[in-house]
Amino acid sequence: MNLTPRQIVAELDRYIIGQEEAKKCVAIALRNRYRRQKLNDELRDEVLPKNIIMIGPTGVGKTEIARRLARMVGAPFIKVEATRFTEVGYVGRDVESMIRELVENAVRMVKIEKRAAVEKKAAQLAEKRLLDLIAPQDEKGRGNRSPWEMLFGGAPASNEGVAGEEENIAEKRAILREKLKRQELEDMMVEVEVEDSTGPGVILGGLGLEELGMNLQDMLGNMMPRRKRKRLVTVAEARKILTQQEADKLIDIDEAAAVAVQRVEQDGIIFLDEIDKIAGRESAHSPDVSREGVQRDILPIVEGTTVQTKYGPVKTDHILFIAAGAFHVARPADLIPELQGRFPIRVELHSLNRDDFRRILTEPRNSLLRQYTALLEVEGLELQFSADAIAEIADIAYTVNTQGEDIGARRLHTILEKVLQDLLFKAPELEERQVRIDAAYVRQQLGEVMQHSDLQSYIL
Repeated sequence: MNLTPRQIVAELDRYIIGQEEAKKCVAIALRNRYRRQKLNDELRDEVLPKNIIMIGPTGVGKTEIARRLARMVGAPFIKVEATRFTEVGYVGRDVESMIRELVENAVRMVKIEKRAAVEKKAAQLAEKRLLDLIAPQDEKGRGNRSPWEMLFGGAPASNEGVAGEEENIAEKRAILREKLKRQELEDMMVEVEVEDSTGPGVILGGLGLEELGMNLQDMLGNMMPRRKRKRLVTVAEARKILTQQEADKLIDIDEAAAVAVQRVEQDGIIFLDEIDKIAGRESAHSPDVSREGVQRDILPIVEGTTVQTKYGPVKTDHILFIAAGAFHVARPADLIPELQGRFPIRVELHSLNRDDFRRILTEPRNSLLRQYTALLEVEGLELQFSADAIAEIADIAYTVNTQGEDIGARRLHTILEKVLQDLLFKAPELEERQVRIDAAYVRQQLGEVMQHSDLQSYIL
């Protein structure tokens, strides 16, 4: 959280090309959170986040900027589409559901962190349980042809007397314990008990319980005891299941929930996409009535309210909202004034040009070319792209976007799939282990497509 704005932008530059103004805005917003935490209690509550509206076509990096920003600082994050709250009239989901989803994500994050902290102890406890499954000490466990018989050729002898039998069991359990530590029994099948994932929603025929009430499913779940069932799995998988079960026992769930709620309230980020689709003012009997209704429902969440969740009340005052939309038809000014006032920062993201496409192909840490190269390395194939091939792909992407629908960097996915289709299909059988992609190869693969004037019909 103490990264400077320049460091934040530098980190975003590793994954996202261009859009410097947008990166600067989110970097300042993130740094302001750090500054706010250093204020005294009285002033800290008064400093509210400056929410942001990103304006730009699809595929230029709006969502990725917000997602990378949240991941950078480990902040709870969700992306929601504003349009899901309305579909030809108000039949969509409750707007408060976005806060509940954010809390669920935060709880999941905190649980993962806490499981990691107790992983070593949980693994030891899981190994003890695993040993009991393979070589049970009690008569009941040994009487049903356990894995013990597969390893030692029969159940423990019972004609040597109690002392002799116990000594025999102890010796063999010691052997098994060493084998488990050396992971020599990973493929053996054992039976473990797990919770049945079938919840009340499935039992009642999938009635859409979310719409019937916030806590109805939880209430039904508490009234009905959790059912358990037995699964036959390998020792390797059983080790994972038992380790997670033991870790959950070591974690204080109430404490994890409290930490998660605190993170949501102080560090939560909600990316509200397609906000331009709900922009509109009320005018007689038109769809704008529904759109304005959705805006007015979203307004209290953005302004700051308290939402009831199954983990307790959550205040939304200091959650950072980043809205985004293409605004091809509507304008930000078409939003109701109250909502406009809650998004004081507006930043425009530009369409991608040829140079942007070229940089997107090569510069990001996990660029598309690196992904395809790594995929074909699995087949033992070394793939190389020449500079003129990269320039040709970038030029085609730019041309198709300008002549057809502008879908930004997503165009590169389709073009590369078309260029590499034959290689991806034939890779396991190719004798040549090195393949160089040049501009001529790119034009050859896309020749038929590029000959047609209506490119959009061929490259979606």
